[in-house]
Amino acid sequence: MEDFYVICDNIRSLENVGSIFRTADALGVKKIFLCGITAVPPNPKIAKTALGAEKTIPFEYHKQTWRLIKKLKQEKIHIVALEQSQKSILYTQLKPKFPLALIIGHEVKGVSKKALEEADEIIYIPMHGEKESLNVSVAFGVAGYCLRNS
Repeated sequence: MEDFYVICDNIRSLENVGSIFRTADALGVKKIFLCGITAVPPNPKIAKTALGAEKTIPFEYHKQTWRLIKKLKQEKIHIVALEQSQKSILYTQLKPKFPLALIIGHEVKGVSKKALEEADEIIYIPMHGEKESLNVSVAFGVAGYCLRNS
């Protein structure tokens, strides 16, 4: 299985972090990078939704997302951000190149500007209702399964 990483850029909800761990386990993610304000296990609120995945998926904390991205790019890891922007392409149109790291961002502000500038590609999930976006952990699941199974 190809190396797949997740970068959590300032995720504020502990329950979302736990859900991301659980989905990452299902996707066979090699490591989760927790950045900025993103909480780090152990934490009972993370554990509540992770259901043990926070103990089996390796993780690292990094204060600055953009510095981590520069380091990963030097290691030849393809960086893809999940965000709505003028440079975004539809998530199903991306032909993933592994090893790959998917950046997911803050629940309200999205992926930080500096992280978007460092990304190799930006993908988006179309919204057909009145809301502008999905919950970050749900969006990760949708995009993650698409990337993993492309």
